[in-house]
Amino acid sequence: MTRTAPQFLFDFGSPNAYLSHLAIPAIEQRIGVKFEYVPILLGGIFKSTNNKSPAETLAGIKNKREFQTVETERFIRRFKVKPYVMNPFFPVNTLNLMRAAIAAQAEGVFETYVEAAFHHMWREPKKMDDPEVAAKALASSGLDAQKLFARAQEPDVKGKLIKNTEEAVARGAFGSPTFFVGNEMFFGKEQLREVEEMVLGA
Repeated sequence: MTRTAPQFLFDFGSPNAYLSHLAIPAIEQRIGVKFEYVPILLGGIFKSTNNKSPAETLAGIKNKREFQTVETERFIRRFKVKPYVMNPFFPVNTLNLMRAAIAAQAEGVFETYVEAAFHHMWREPKKMDDPEVAAKALASSGLDAQKLFARAQEPDVKGKLIKNTEEAVARGAFGSPTFFVGNEMFFGKEQLREVEEMVLGA
Protein backbone atom coordinates (compact mmCIF):
# COMPACT_ATOMS: atom_id res chain seq x y z
CA MET A 1 0.00 0.00 0.00
CA THR A 2 1.36 3.40 -1.02
CA ARG A 3 1.04 5.93 1.77
CA THR A 4 0.32 9.58 1.12
CA ALA A 5 3.34 11.80 1.72
CA PRO A 6 2.39 14.55 4.17
CA GLN A 7 3.23 18.14 3.30
CA PHE A 8 4.90 20.54 5.71
CA LEU A 9 4.24 24.21 4.95
CA PHE A 10 6.87 26.21 6.78
CA ASP A 11 8.56 29.55 7.31
CA PHE A 12 11.92 29.81 9.08
CA GLY A 13 10.53 32.61 11.23
CA SER A 14 8.33 30.20 13.19
CA PRO A 15 9.92 28.51 16.22
CA ASN A 16 7.13 25.94 16.14
CA ALA A 17 8.03 25.12 12.54
CA TYR A 18 11.58 24.53 13.75
CA LEU A 19 10.41 22.15 16.48
CA SER A 20 8.27 20.34 13.89
CA HIS A 21 11.30 20.03 11.63
CA LEU A 22 13.22 18.37 14.49
CA ALA A 23 10.38 15.92 15.15
CA ILE A 24 9.73 14.95 11.53
CA PRO A 25 12.66 12.51 10.92
CA ALA A 26 11.45 10.07 13.61
CA ILE A 27 7.92 10.28 12.23
CA GLU A 28 9.22 9.57 8.71
CA GLN A 29 10.90 6.43 10.06
CA ARG A 30 7.63 5.24 11.57
CA ILE A 31 5.38 6.00 8.60
CA GLY A 32 7.82 4.96 5.88
CA VAL A 33 7.41 8.07 3.73
CA LYS A 34 9.14 11.44 3.69
CA PHE A 35 7.42 14.73 4.31
CA GLU A 36 7.30 17.16 1.41
CA TYR A 37 8.65 20.51 2.61
CA VAL A 38 6.84 23.49 1.05
CA PRO A 39 8.35 26.95 1.63
CA ILE A 40 5.74 29.66 2.21
CA LEU A 41 5.93 33.26 3.38
CA LEU A 42 4.28 33.58 6.76
CA GLY A 43 3.97 37.35 6.44
CA GLY A 44 2.06 36.87 3.20
CA ILE A 45 -0.28 34.35 4.82
CA PHE A 46 -0.91 36.69 7.76
CA LYS A 47 -1.68 39.53 5.38
CA SER A 48 -4.07 37.42 3.27
CA THR A 49 -5.92 35.96 6.26
CA ASN A 50 -5.80 38.96 8.63
CA ASN A 51 -3.95 36.75 11.11
CA LYS A 52 -1.23 37.90 13.54
CA SER A 53 1.73 36.24 15.16
CA PRO A 54 1.36 34.61 18.61
CA ALA A 55 3.59 37.38 20.00
CA GLU A 56 0.71 39.75 19.22
CA THR A 57 -2.29 37.50 19.82
CA LEU A 58 -1.08 36.29 23.23
CA ALA A 59 -0.20 39.75 24.52
CA GLY A 60 -2.24 40.62 27.58
CA ILE A 61 -4.11 37.29 27.78
CA LYS A 62 -3.75 35.89 31.28
CA ASN A 63 -2.48 32.26 31.45
CA LYS A 64 -2.46 31.60 27.68
CA ARG A 65 1.23 32.28 27.07
CA GLU A 66 2.08 30.23 30.16
CA PHE A 67 0.03 27.32 28.84
CA GLN A 68 1.78 27.51 25.48
CA THR A 69 5.09 27.21 27.31
CA VAL A 70 3.84 24.06 29.06
CA GLU A 71 2.54 22.70 25.76
CA THR A 72 5.93 23.28 24.12
CA GLU A 73 7.70 21.48 26.98
CA ARG A 74 5.36 18.50 26.52
CA PHE A 75 6.10 18.46 22.80
CA ILE A 76 9.85 18.51 23.43
CA ARG A 77 9.58 15.56 25.82
CA ARG A 78 7.20 13.57 23.62
CA PHE A 79 9.24 13.90 20.44
CA LYS A 80 12.63 13.93 22.21
CA VAL A 81 13.81 17.11 20.50
CA LYS A 82 15.92 19.98 21.77
CA PRO A 83 14.19 23.22 22.69
CA TYR A 84 14.80 26.21 20.48
CA VAL A 85 16.92 29.13 21.60
CA MET A 86 14.81 32.28 21.42
CA ASN A 87 16.15 34.48 18.64
CA PRO A 88 17.00 37.85 20.23
CA PHE A 89 16.18 39.58 16.94
CA PHE A 90 12.67 38.08 16.72
CA PRO A 91 10.60 38.78 14.71
CA VAL A 92 12.97 38.32 11.78
CA ASN A 93 11.88 39.31 8.26
CA THR A 94 12.22 36.01 6.40
CA LEU A 95 11.43 37.15 2.84
CA ASN A 96 14.95 36.65 1.49
CA LEU A 97 15.45 33.42 3.47
CA MET A 98 12.26 31.94 2.04
CA ARG A 99 13.07 33.05 -1.51
CA ALA A 100 16.49 31.47 -1.09
CA ALA A 101 14.74 28.24 -0.01
CA ILE A 102 13.05 28.16 -3.43
CA ALA A 103 16.44 28.88 -5.03
CA ALA A 104 17.96 26.03 -3.01
CA GLN A 105 15.33 23.66 -4.44
CA ALA A 106 16.37 24.68 -7.95
CA GLU A 107 20.06 24.29 -7.07
CA GLY A 108 19.62 20.84 -5.54
CA VAL A 109 20.74 21.85 -2.04
CA PHE A 110 17.33 22.23 -0.42
CA GLU A 111 17.74 19.82 2.50
CA THR A 112 21.12 21.27 3.44
CA TYR A 113 19.73 24.78 3.18
CA VAL A 114 16.66 24.05 5.33
CA GLU A 115 18.83 22.49 8.03
CA ALA A 116 21.23 25.44 7.98
CA ALA A 117 18.58 28.17 7.94
CA PHE A 118 16.66 26.64 10.85
CA HIS A 119 19.94 26.14 12.75
CA HIS A 120 20.97 29.77 12.43
CA MET A 121 17.47 30.96 13.36
CA TRP A 122 16.74 28.73 16.36
CA ARG A 123 19.83 26.78 17.46
CA GLU A 124 22.56 29.42 17.20
CA PRO A 125 20.28 32.39 16.55
CA LYS A 126 21.43 35.28 14.41
CA LYS A 127 19.90 38.32 12.74
CA MET A 128 19.07 36.40 9.59
CA ASP A 129 17.36 39.32 7.87
CA ASP A 130 20.74 41.06 7.70
CA PRO A 131 22.12 39.95 4.29
CA GLU A 132 25.75 39.93 5.43
CA VAL A 133 24.99 38.00 8.62
CA ALA A 134 22.83 35.49 6.74
CA ALA A 135 25.38 34.98 3.98
CA LYS A 136 28.18 34.36 6.48
CA ALA A 137 26.03 31.96 8.53
CA LEU A 138 24.92 29.92 5.52
CA ALA A 139 28.45 29.83 4.11
CA SER A 140 29.65 28.42 7.44
CA SER A 141 27.19 25.57 6.84
CA GLY A 142 28.80 24.74 3.50
CA LEU A 143 26.40 26.59 1.20
CA ASP A 144 27.15 29.00 -1.64
CA ALA A 145 25.12 31.74 0.01
CA GLN A 146 25.95 34.42 -2.56
CA LYS A 147 24.74 32.20 -5.39
CA LEU A 148 21.52 31.34 -3.55
CA PHE A 149 20.72 34.93 -2.63
CA ALA A 150 21.44 36.07 -6.18
CA ARG A 151 19.10 33.45 -7.59
CA ALA A 152 16.52 34.38 -4.94
CA GLN A 153 16.07 37.69 -6.77
CA GLU A 154 15.09 36.04 -10.05
CA PRO A 155 11.44 36.55 -11.07
CA ASP A 156 10.66 32.84 -11.35
CA VAL A 157 11.93 32.20 -7.82
CA LYS A 158 9.97 35.12 -6.37
CA GLY A 159 6.91 33.95 -8.29
CA LYS A 160 7.18 30.41 -6.97
CA LEU A 161 7.18 31.60 -3.34
CA ILE A 162 4.15 33.80 -4.04
CA LYS A 163 2.40 30.85 -5.71
CA ASN A 164 3.15 28.52 -2.78
CA THR A 165 1.82 31.10 -0.34
CA GLU A 166 -1.35 31.88 -2.31
CA GLU A 167 -2.08 28.17 -2.78
CA ALA A 168 -1.61 27.58 0.94
CA VAL A 169 -4.20 30.24 1.76
CA ALA A 170 -6.57 28.87 -0.90
CA ARG A 171 -6.32 25.44 0.77
CA GLY A 172 -7.14 26.88 4.19
CA ALA A 173 -3.77 27.74 5.75
CA PHE A 174 -3.54 30.69 8.12
CA GLY A 175 -0.15 30.16 9.78
CA SER A 176 2.92 27.96 10.17
CA PRO A 177 3.48 25.12 10.74
CA THR A 178 0.65 23.77 8.59
CA PHE A 179 0.46 20.16 7.40
CA PHE A 180 -1.60 18.49 4.71
CA VAL A 181 -2.31 14.81 4.19
CA GLY A 182 -4.07 14.88 0.85
CA ASN A 183 -6.75 17.53 1.33
CA GLU A 184 -6.85 17.19 5.11
CA MET A 185 -5.25 20.17 6.87
CA PHE A 186 -3.62 20.19 10.30
CA PHE A 187 -2.30 23.30 12.04
CA GLY A 188 0.36 23.52 14.72
CA LYS A 189 3.16 21.26 15.90
CA GLU A 190 0.83 19.45 18.30
CA GLN A 191 -1.08 18.08 15.29
CA LEU A 192 1.87 15.97 14.17
CA ARG A 193 0.43 12.98 16.04
CA GLU A 194 -2.78 13.29 14.02
CA VAL A 195 -0.76 13.67 10.81
CA GLU A 196 1.07 10.44 11.61
CA GLU A 197 -2.16 8.61 12.42
CA MET A 198 -3.81 9.72 9.19
CA VAL A 199 -0.86 8.63 7.05
CA LEU A 200 -0.88 5.23 8.77
CA GLY A 201 -4.64 4.97 8.32
CA ALA A 202 -5.15 4.59 12.06
